[in-house]
Amino acid sequence: MNTLRQLPNSALVLLLCVLLGSLAGVFAEPLGAAAYAVGQIYITIVNMAAVPLLVVAMFFGLRQLMGLPRPGLRIGTMLMLAIAVVALCAFAGTLAGVVAAPGLHLSDAAHAELGRLVLSSGGNAGEVRMQLFEQGAQAAAERAFALTDVVPDNFFSALASGRALGILTCTIFFGMAFAALSSEQTKVLNGIFESIYRALETLIDYANLLLPVLVFGTAAHLVAHTPREVLSAMSGFIWVFLVSAAGLSCIALAAIAVRTRVSFGRAVACLRAPMLVGFTSGTATAAIPHTIEAMSAKLGFSRGVAELVVPFGAVFLRAGSALYFALAASFVANLYGHSLDIGDCVMIAAAATAAAFASAGRNGVGGIAAAGIALSLLRLPVEAALVLFVAIDLICDGPRNLLSLLSTCTVVALVSAGLPADRTAASPQPKPLYGESAMVRLAFTRAQLALVAGCALVAASLIVIMGIGVGAR
Repeated sequence: MNTLRQLPNSALVLLLCVLLGSLAGVFAEPLGAAAYAVGQIYITIVNMAAVPLLVVAMFFGLRQLMGLPRPGLRIGTMLMLAIAVVALCAFAGTLAGVVAAPGLHLSDAAHAELGRLVLSSGGNAGEVRMQLFEQGAQAAAERAFALTDVVPDNFFSALASGRALGILTCTIFFGMAFAALSSEQTKVLNGIFESIYRALETLIDYANLLLPVLVFGTAAHLVAHTPREVLSAMSGFIWVFLVSAAGLSCIALAAIAVRTRVSFGRAVACLRAPMLVGFTSGTATAAIPHTIEAMSAKLGFSRGVAELVVPFGAVFLRAGSALYFALAASFVANLYGHSLDIGDCVMIAAAATAAAFASAGRNGVGGIAAAGIALSLLRLPVEAALVLFVAIDLICDGPRNLLSLLSTCTVVALVSAGLPADRTAASPQPKPLYGESAMVRLAFTRAQLALVAGCALVAASLIVIMGIGVGAR
Protein backbone atom coordinates (compact mmCIF):
# COMPACT_ATOMS: atom_id res chain seq x y z
CA MET A 1 0.00 0.00 0.00
CA ASN A 2 2.87 2.37 0.76
CA THR A 3 4.28 1.70 -2.70
CA LEU A 4 0.95 2.63 -4.30
CA ARG A 5 0.86 5.89 -2.32
CA GLN A 6 4.25 6.86 -3.71
CA LEU A 7 3.16 6.51 -7.34
CA PRO A 8 1.25 9.84 -7.54
CA ASN A 9 4.34 11.59 -6.11
CA SER A 10 6.75 10.18 -8.70
CA ALA A 11 7.54 12.48 -11.61
CA LEU A 12 8.90 9.53 -13.60
CA VAL A 13 5.67 7.55 -13.20
CA LEU A 14 3.49 10.50 -14.19
CA LEU A 15 5.69 11.27 -17.21
CA LEU A 16 5.43 7.63 -18.27
CA CYS A 17 1.62 7.89 -17.95
CA VAL A 18 1.67 10.95 -20.23
CA LEU A 19 3.68 9.12 -22.88
CA LEU A 20 1.55 5.96 -22.71
CA GLY A 21 -1.63 8.04 -22.73
CA SER A 22 -0.48 9.90 -25.84
CA LEU A 23 0.13 6.56 -27.59
CA ALA A 24 -3.28 5.30 -26.45
CA GLY A 25 -4.92 8.42 -27.87
CA VAL A 26 -3.52 7.50 -31.30
CA PHE A 27 -3.69 3.70 -31.35
CA ALA A 28 -6.12 2.68 -28.57
CA GLU A 29 -8.74 5.38 -28.21
CA PRO A 30 -11.30 3.21 -26.31
CA LEU A 31 -8.70 2.48 -23.62
CA GLY A 32 -7.93 6.18 -23.31
CA ALA A 33 -11.66 7.00 -23.09
CA ALA A 34 -12.12 4.47 -20.28
CA ALA A 35 -9.15 5.92 -18.36
CA TYR A 36 -10.47 9.44 -18.90
CA ALA A 37 -13.86 8.41 -17.47
CA VAL A 38 -12.15 6.97 -14.37
CA GLY A 39 -10.19 10.21 -14.05
CA GLN A 40 -13.41 12.21 -14.05
CA ILE A 41 -14.65 10.05 -11.18
CA TYR A 42 -11.48 10.96 -9.31
CA ILE A 43 -12.09 14.69 -9.91
CA THR A 44 -15.69 14.30 -8.73
CA ILE A 45 -14.58 12.65 -5.48
CA VAL A 46 -12.01 15.36 -4.76
CA ASN A 47 -14.44 18.16 -5.57
CA MET A 48 -17.03 16.50 -3.35
CA ALA A 49 -14.63 16.88 -0.42
CA ALA A 50 -13.69 20.47 -1.32
CA VAL A 51 -16.53 22.42 0.32
CA PRO A 52 -16.75 20.45 3.61
CA LEU A 53 -12.96 20.49 3.85
CA LEU A 54 -12.98 24.27 3.42
CA VAL A 55 -15.66 24.78 6.07
CA VAL A 56 -14.11 22.47 8.67
CA ALA A 57 -10.57 23.69 7.99
CA MET A 58 -11.64 27.30 8.47
CA PHE A 59 -13.25 26.45 11.83
CA PHE A 60 -10.28 24.42 12.98
CA GLY A 61 -7.66 26.79 11.57
CA LEU A 62 -9.22 29.88 13.11
CA ARG A 63 -9.35 28.10 16.46
CA GLN A 64 -5.62 27.36 16.26
CA LEU A 65 -4.74 30.79 14.92
CA MET A 66 -6.39 32.48 17.89
CA GLY A 67 -3.78 30.86 20.12
CA LEU A 68 -0.90 32.42 18.16
CA PRO A 69 0.55 35.90 18.74
CA ARG A 70 -1.39 38.76 17.08
CA PRO A 71 -4.13 36.65 15.44
CA GLY A 72 -6.14 39.61 14.12
CA LEU A 73 -3.12 41.10 12.40
CA ARG A 74 -2.27 37.75 10.82
CA ILE A 75 -5.78 37.20 9.48
CA GLY A 76 -5.84 40.70 8.00
CA THR A 77 -2.37 40.17 6.55
CA MET A 78 -3.48 36.88 5.02
CA LEU A 79 -6.43 38.51 3.25
CA MET A 80 -4.40 41.48 2.04
CA LEU A 81 -1.60 39.25 0.77
CA ALA A 82 -4.09 37.03 -1.04
CA ILE A 83 -5.57 40.01 -2.86
CA ALA A 84 -2.11 41.44 -3.58
CA VAL A 85 -0.78 38.16 -5.01
CA VAL A 86 -3.79 37.71 -7.29
CA ALA A 87 -3.58 41.32 -8.44
CA LEU A 88 0.15 40.95 -9.07
CA CYS A 89 -0.42 37.91 -11.29
CA ALA A 90 -3.17 39.75 -13.16
CA PHE A 91 -0.83 42.69 -13.74
CA ALA A 92 1.94 40.32 -14.90
CA GLY A 93 -0.48 38.68 -17.33
CA THR A 94 -1.54 42.04 -18.72
CA LEU A 95 2.09 43.09 -19.14
CA ALA A 96 2.96 39.79 -20.84
CA GLY A 97 -0.03 40.20 -23.14
CA VAL A 98 1.08 43.68 -24.18
CA VAL A 99 4.73 42.72 -24.68
CA ALA A 100 4.29 39.34 -26.38
CA ALA A 101 1.01 40.33 -28.11
CA PRO A 102 -0.41 36.82 -28.63
CA GLY A 103 -3.01 36.74 -31.38
CA LEU A 104 -1.77 39.90 -33.08
CA HIS A 105 0.15 38.39 -35.99
CA LEU A 106 -1.81 35.27 -36.84
CA SER A 107 -1.75 33.89 -40.34
CA ASP A 108 -4.81 33.80 -42.56
CA ALA A 109 -5.02 30.03 -42.08
CA ALA A 110 -5.00 30.43 -38.30
CA HIS A 111 -7.73 33.09 -38.49
CA ALA A 112 -9.81 30.81 -40.69
CA GLU A 113 -9.39 27.86 -38.31
CA LEU A 114 -10.37 29.91 -35.26
CA GLY A 115 -13.38 31.26 -37.12
CA ARG A 116 -14.44 27.74 -38.10
CA LEU A 117 -14.13 26.61 -34.47
CA VAL A 118 -16.30 29.48 -33.24
CA LEU A 119 -18.97 28.89 -35.86
CA SER A 120 -19.03 25.13 -35.32
CA SER A 121 -19.77 25.64 -31.62
CA GLY A 122 -23.17 27.09 -32.42
CA GLY A 123 -24.75 23.76 -33.38
CA ASN A 124 -25.76 22.16 -36.64
CA ALA A 125 -26.79 25.42 -38.16
CA GLY A 126 -23.36 26.92 -37.56
CA GLU A 127 -24.77 29.80 -35.54
CA VAL A 128 -23.74 31.29 -32.22
CA ARG A 129 -26.58 32.40 -29.97
CA MET A 130 -26.07 35.80 -28.43
CA GLN A 131 -28.25 37.98 -26.18
CA LEU A 132 -29.56 40.89 -28.23
CA PHE A 133 -31.78 42.49 -25.61
CA GLU A 134 -30.05 44.80 -23.18
CA GLN A 135 -32.60 44.09 -20.45
CA GLY A 136 -31.73 40.40 -20.43
CA ALA A 137 -28.00 41.06 -20.27
CA GLN A 138 -28.49 43.62 -17.52
CA ALA A 139 -30.60 41.19 -15.50
CA ALA A 140 -27.98 38.51 -15.88
CA ALA A 141 -25.28 40.93 -14.76
CA GLU A 142 -27.32 41.95 -11.72
CA ARG A 143 -27.87 38.31 -10.86
CA ALA A 144 -24.15 37.58 -11.26
CA PHE A 145 -23.20 40.24 -8.71
CA ALA A 146 -26.13 39.88 -6.31
CA LEU A 147 -25.41 40.81 -2.73
CA THR A 148 -26.81 37.51 -1.49
CA ASP A 149 -24.02 35.69 -3.32
CA VAL A 150 -21.51 37.35 -1.00
CA VAL A 151 -23.61 37.61 2.21
CA PRO A 152 -26.31 34.91 1.94
CA ASP A 153 -29.36 34.94 4.16
CA ASN A 154 -29.35 31.14 4.36
CA PHE A 155 -26.09 29.25 4.92
CA PHE A 156 -27.58 25.89 3.93
CA SER A 157 -28.89 27.39 0.69
CA ALA A 158 -25.39 28.66 -0.12
CA LEU A 159 -23.99 25.19 0.58
CA ALA A 160 -26.61 23.48 -1.58
CA SER A 161 -26.11 25.84 -4.53
CA GLY A 162 -22.31 25.87 -4.21
CA ARG A 163 -21.94 29.67 -3.91
CA ALA A 164 -18.32 29.72 -2.80
CA LEU A 165 -18.15 33.40 -1.78
CA GLY A 166 -21.26 33.05 0.38
CA ILE A 167 -19.86 29.90 1.96
CA LEU A 168 -16.65 31.75 2.78
CA THR A 169 -18.51 34.65 4.41
CA CYS A 170 -20.67 32.42 6.60
CA THR A 171 -17.69 30.24 7.50
CA ILE A 172 -15.58 33.22 8.59
CA PHE A 173 -18.38 34.69 10.73
CA PHE A 174 -19.21 31.39 12.39
CA GLY A 175 -15.54 30.47 12.73
CA MET A 176 -14.68 33.74 14.47
CA ALA A 177 -17.56 33.22 16.91
CA PHE A 178 -16.49 29.62 17.46
CA ALA A 179 -12.89 30.66 18.10
CA ALA A 180 -13.99 33.30 20.62
CA LEU A 181 -15.49 30.63 22.92
CA SER A 182 -13.46 29.00 25.66
CA SER A 183 -11.81 25.64 25.13
CA GLU A 184 -14.15 24.02 27.67
CA GLN A 185 -17.22 25.17 25.74
CA THR A 186 -15.95 23.86 22.41
CA LYS A 187 -14.10 20.76 23.57
CA VAL A 188 -16.58 18.26 22.10
CA LEU A 189 -17.21 20.23 18.89
CA ASN A 190 -13.49 20.79 18.41
CA GLY A 191 -12.92 17.04 18.53
CA ILE A 192 -15.68 16.48 15.96
CA PHE A 193 -14.17 19.07 13.60
CA GLU A 194 -10.76 17.50 14.03
CA SER A 195 -12.13 14.05 13.15
CA ILE A 196 -14.01 15.34 10.10
CA TYR A 197 -10.96 17.27 8.93
CA ARG A 198 -8.67 14.24 9.13
CA ALA A 199 -11.29 12.03 7.49
CA LEU A 200 -11.56 14.38 4.51
CA GLU A 201 -7.77 14.54 4.23
CA THR A 202 -7.65 10.74 4.23
CA LEU A 203 -10.36 10.60 1.57
CA ILE A 204 -8.37 12.88 -0.72
CA ASP A 205 -5.19 10.97 0.02
CA TYR A 206 -6.75 7.68 -1.05
CA ALA A 207 -8.42 9.28 -4.07
CA ASN A 208 -4.99 10.44 -5.23
CA LEU A 209 -4.16 6.79 -5.95
CA LEU A 210 -6.15 7.28 -9.16
CA LEU A 211 -3.93 10.17 -10.23
CA PRO A 212 -1.80 8.14 -12.69
CA VAL A 213 -5.01 6.90 -14.33
CA LEU A 214 -6.22 10.50 -14.66
CA VAL A 215 -2.92 11.59 -16.25
CA PHE A 216 -3.06 8.66 -18.66
CA GLY A 217 -6.68 9.38 -19.63
CA THR A 218 -6.18 13.13 -19.96
CA ALA A 219 -3.19 12.69 -22.27
CA ALA A 220 -5.15 10.22 -24.39
CA HIS A 221 -8.16 12.55 -24.51
CA LEU A 222 -6.04 15.53 -25.57
CA VAL A 223 -4.31 13.62 -28.36
CA ALA A 224 -7.54 12.06 -29.63
CA HIS A 225 -9.89 15.06 -29.49
CA THR A 226 -7.81 18.23 -29.89
CA PRO A 227 -7.29 19.14 -33.57
CA ARG A 228 -3.76 20.08 -34.50
CA GLU A 229 -5.05 23.12 -36.38
CA VAL A 230 -6.54 24.53 -33.17
CA LEU A 231 -3.31 23.94 -31.25
CA SER A 232 -1.36 25.63 -34.03
CA ALA A 233 -3.69 28.64 -34.10
CA MET A 234 -3.65 29.00 -30.28
CA SER A 235 0.05 28.17 -29.89
CA GLY A 236 1.02 31.82 -29.35
CA PHE A 237 -1.33 32.18 -26.40
CA ILE A 238 -0.35 28.77 -24.97
CA TRP A 239 3.39 29.49 -25.03
CA VAL A 240 3.04 32.96 -23.50
CA PHE A 241 0.86 31.55 -20.73
CA LEU A 242 3.19 28.61 -20.01
CA VAL A 243 6.30 30.82 -19.88
CA SER A 244 4.56 33.42 -17.70
CA ALA A 245 3.21 30.77 -15.30
CA ALA A 246 6.64 29.12 -15.06
CA GLY A 247 8.37 32.45 -14.35
CA LEU A 248 5.90 33.45 -11.63
CA SER A 249 6.10 29.96 -10.10
CA CYS A 250 9.88 30.26 -9.87
CA ILE A 251 9.51 33.66 -8.18
CA ALA A 252 7.12 32.12 -5.64
CA LEU A 253 9.52 29.24 -4.96
CA ALA A 254 12.39 31.71 -4.52
CA ALA A 255 10.34 33.71 -2.00
CA ILE A 256 9.58 30.52 -0.03
CA ALA A 257 13.26 29.54 -0.10
CA VAL A 258 14.28 32.98 1.22
CA ARG A 259 11.73 32.81 4.06
CA THR A 260 12.90 29.33 5.09
CA ARG A 261 16.59 30.17 4.55
CA VAL A 262 17.15 27.08 2.45
CA SER A 263 18.39 26.67 -1.09
CA PHE A 264 16.07 26.89 -4.07
CA GLY A 265 16.61 23.20 -4.82
CA ARG A 266 15.74 22.24 -1.24
CA ALA A 267 12.47 24.21 -1.43
CA VAL A 268 11.59 22.45 -4.70
CA ALA A 269 12.40 19.06 -3.18
CA CYS A 270 10.18 19.70 -0.13
CA LEU A 271 7.26 20.86 -2.28
CA ARG A 272 7.73 18.20 -4.99
CA ALA A 273 4.76 16.05 -3.93
CA PRO A 274 2.13 18.84 -3.76
CA MET A 275 3.48 20.40 -6.96
CA LEU A 276 3.11 17.14 -8.89
CA VAL A 277 -0.38 16.51 -7.53
CA GLY A 278 -1.49 20.09 -8.18
CA PHE A 279 -0.03 20.12 -11.70
CA THR A 280 -1.56 16.84 -12.85
CA SER A 281 -4.79 16.42 -10.85
CA GLY A 282 -6.89 19.07 -12.59
CA THR A 283 -8.19 20.36 -9.25
CA ALA A 284 -6.62 22.58 -6.61
CA THR A 285 -8.13 20.61 -3.71
CA ALA A 286 -6.24 17.35 -4.28
CA ALA A 287 -2.92 18.79 -3.10
CA ILE A 288 -4.20 20.17 0.24
CA PRO A 289 -2.95 17.32 2.52
CA HIS A 290 0.46 17.20 0.80
CA THR A 291 0.82 20.99 0.94
CA ILE A 292 0.04 21.24 4.66
CA GLU A 293 2.51 18.46 5.40
CA ALA A 294 5.24 20.02 3.24
CA MET A 295 4.84 23.55 4.58
CA SER A 296 4.73 22.51 8.25
CA ALA A 297 6.70 19.28 8.73
CA LYS A 298 9.32 19.79 5.99
CA LEU A 299 9.75 23.55 5.70
CA GLY A 300 8.97 24.32 9.32
CA PHE A 301 6.18 26.90 9.08
CA SER A 302 3.36 27.10 11.62
CA ARG A 303 0.93 24.24 11.11
CA GLY A 304 -1.94 26.34 12.44
CA VAL A 305 -1.34 28.96 9.75
CA ALA A 306 -0.90 26.30 7.05
CA GLU A 307 -4.14 24.53 8.00
CA LEU A 308 -6.03 27.82 7.71
CA VAL A 309 -4.41 29.35 4.62
CA VAL A 310 -3.96 26.27 2.39
CA PRO A 311 -7.65 25.18 2.20
CA PHE A 312 -8.69 28.82 1.90
CA GLY A 313 -6.17 29.45 -0.87
CA ALA A 314 -7.04 26.26 -2.75
CA VAL A 315 -10.54 27.61 -3.33
CA PHE A 316 -10.15 31.38 -3.39
CA LEU A 317 -6.53 32.33 -4.12
CA ARG A 318 -6.74 31.89 -7.91
CA ALA A 319 -3.47 33.53 -8.92
CA GLY A 320 -3.13 31.23 -11.93
CA SER A 321 -6.64 32.10 -13.08
CA ALA A 322 -5.87 35.83 -12.78
CA LEU A 323 -2.85 35.40 -15.07
CA TYR A 324 -4.93 33.31 -17.47
CA PHE A 325 -7.83 35.79 -17.63
CA ALA A 326 -5.53 38.77 -18.24
CA LEU A 327 -3.76 36.97 -21.10
CA ALA A 328 -7.10 35.80 -22.51
CA ALA A 329 -8.43 39.36 -22.62
CA SER A 330 -5.23 40.57 -24.32
CA PHE A 331 -5.36 37.71 -26.83
CA VAL A 332 -8.97 38.37 -27.80
CA ALA A 333 -8.32 42.11 -28.07
CA ASN A 334 -5.38 41.46 -30.43
CA LEU A 335 -7.42 38.90 -32.34
CA TYR A 336 -10.16 41.43 -33.10
CA GLY A 337 -7.72 44.29 -33.74
CA HIS A 338 -8.56 46.22 -30.58
CA SER A 339 -5.51 48.30 -29.65
CA LEU A 340 -4.79 48.49 -25.91
CA ASP A 341 -3.85 51.75 -24.22
CA ILE A 342 -2.85 52.32 -20.61
CA GLY A 343 -6.43 52.66 -19.48
CA ASP A 344 -7.36 49.36 -21.12
CA CYS A 345 -4.41 47.62 -19.45
CA VAL A 346 -5.45 48.87 -16.01
CA MET A 347 -9.01 47.78 -16.74
CA ILE A 348 -7.85 44.30 -17.82
CA ALA A 349 -5.72 43.83 -14.70
CA ALA A 350 -8.54 44.94 -12.38
CA ALA A 351 -11.14 42.85 -14.22
CA ALA A 352 -8.87 39.78 -14.24
CA THR A 353 -8.41 40.13 -10.47
CA ALA A 354 -12.16 40.37 -9.93
CA ALA A 355 -12.78 37.45 -12.31
CA ALA A 356 -10.26 35.29 -10.42
CA PHE A 357 -12.16 35.74 -7.15
CA ALA A 358 -15.50 35.36 -8.94
CA SER A 359 -14.38 31.97 -10.29
CA ALA A 360 -13.76 30.64 -6.77
CA GLY A 361 -15.05 27.11 -6.35
CA ARG A 362 -15.50 26.56 -10.10
CA ASN A 363 -13.47 24.33 -12.39
CA GLY A 364 -13.43 23.70 -16.11
CA VAL A 365 -15.85 25.63 -18.27
CA GLY A 366 -17.48 27.28 -15.24
CA GLY A 367 -14.18 28.84 -14.24
CA ILE A 368 -13.31 29.96 -17.77
CA ALA A 369 -16.65 31.73 -18.08
CA ALA A 370 -15.45 34.29 -15.52
CA ALA A 371 -13.12 35.65 -18.21
CA GLY A 372 -16.23 37.26 -19.67
CA ILE A 373 -15.95 39.96 -16.98
CA ALA A 374 -12.78 41.34 -18.58
CA LEU A 375 -13.99 40.80 -22.14
CA SER A 376 -17.30 42.55 -21.56
CA LEU A 377 -15.54 45.64 -20.19
CA LEU A 378 -13.56 45.87 -23.44
CA ARG A 379 -16.79 45.38 -25.45
CA LEU A 380 -15.45 42.21 -27.03
CA PRO A 381 -17.58 39.16 -27.98
CA VAL A 382 -17.72 36.96 -24.91
CA GLU A 383 -19.54 33.81 -26.06
CA ALA A 384 -17.58 33.40 -29.28
CA ALA A 385 -14.18 34.04 -27.67
CA LEU A 386 -14.67 31.63 -24.77
CA VAL A 387 -15.09 28.75 -27.21
CA LEU A 388 -11.43 29.10 -28.15
CA PHE A 389 -10.24 28.73 -24.56
CA VAL A 390 -12.48 25.77 -23.80
CA ALA A 391 -10.64 23.87 -26.55
CA ILE A 392 -7.26 24.30 -24.80
CA ASP A 393 -8.42 24.30 -21.17
CA LEU A 394 -6.88 20.91 -20.32
CA ILE A 395 -3.46 22.12 -21.46
CA CYS A 396 -3.54 25.26 -19.32
CA ASP A 397 -5.24 23.74 -16.28
CA GLY A 398 -2.08 22.23 -14.76
CA PRO A 399 0.12 25.37 -14.87
CA ARG A 400 -2.85 27.41 -13.62
CA ASN A 401 -3.29 25.21 -10.53
CA LEU A 402 0.45 25.02 -9.90
CA LEU A 403 0.84 28.80 -9.83
CA SER A 404 -2.15 29.14 -7.48
CA LEU A 405 -0.70 26.46 -5.19
CA LEU A 406 2.72 28.11 -4.96
CA SER A 407 1.09 31.51 -4.41
CA THR A 408 -0.81 30.03 -1.46
CA CYS A 409 2.43 28.61 -0.07
CA THR A 410 4.01 32.06 -0.40
CA VAL A 411 1.18 33.58 1.65
CA VAL A 412 1.73 30.90 4.32
CA ALA A 413 5.44 31.75 4.42
CA LEU A 414 4.79 35.48 4.80
CA VAL A 415 1.99 35.17 7.37
CA SER A 416 4.12 32.86 9.52
CA ALA A 417 6.72 35.58 10.07
CA GLY A 418 7.83 35.77 13.69
CA LEU A 419 6.32 32.45 14.72
CA PRO A 420 8.43 29.59 16.10
CA ALA A 421 8.74 26.74 13.66
CA ASP A 422 6.72 23.60 14.37
CA ARG A 423 9.51 21.45 13.02
CA THR A 424 12.07 20.50 15.65
CA ALA A 425 15.57 19.51 14.72
CA ALA A 426 16.09 15.82 15.23
CA SER A 427 18.90 15.31 17.73
CA PRO A 428 21.14 12.32 17.03
CA GLN A 429 20.16 9.42 19.25
CA PRO A 430 22.36 6.36 19.80
CA LYS A 431 20.94 3.38 17.99
CA PRO A 432 19.75 0.62 20.37
CA LEU A 433 21.87 -2.49 20.37
CA TYR A 434 18.93 -4.84 19.93
CA GLY A 435 16.75 -2.99 17.39
CA GLU A 436 13.92 -1.02 18.96
CA SER A 437 14.06 -2.80 22.34
CA ALA A 438 15.37 -0.99 25.42
CA MET A 439 17.76 -2.46 28.05
CA VAL A 440 16.33 -2.75 31.58
CA ARG A 441 18.76 -2.35 34.45
CA LEU A 442 17.99 -3.51 38.03
CA ALA A 443 19.78 -1.96 41.03
CA PHE A 444 19.58 -3.39 44.64
CA THR A 445 20.96 -2.30 47.97
CA ARG A 446 22.83 -4.76 50.27
CA ALA A 447 19.84 -5.11 52.60
CA GLN A 448 17.57 -5.90 49.65
CA LEU A 449 20.02 -8.49 48.38
CA ALA A 450 20.19 -10.13 51.83
CA LEU A 451 16.39 -10.22 52.04
CA VAL A 452 16.11 -11.74 48.56
CA ALA A 453 18.76 -14.36 49.42
CA GLY A 454 16.99 -15.25 52.69
CA CYS A 455 13.64 -15.66 50.91
CA ALA A 456 15.26 -17.85 48.28
CA LEU A 457 16.89 -20.02 51.01
CA VAL A 458 13.59 -20.46 52.88
CA ALA A 459 11.79 -21.37 49.66
CA ALA A 460 14.46 -23.92 48.78
CA SER A 461 14.28 -25.45 52.28
CA LEU A 462 10.50 -25.81 52.07
CA ILE A 463 10.78 -27.51 48.71
CA VAL A 464 13.33 -30.00 50.12
CA ILE A 465 11.16 -30.75 53.17
CA MET A 466 8.08 -31.28 50.97
CA GLY A 467 10.06 -33.63 48.76
CA ILE A 468 11.23 -35.69 51.77
CA GLY A 469 7.69 -35.93 53.08
CA VAL A 470 6.30 -37.10 49.76
CA GLY A 471 9.08 -39.70 49.45
CA ALA A 472 8.45 -41.04 52.99
CA ARG A 473 4.80 -41.76 52.22
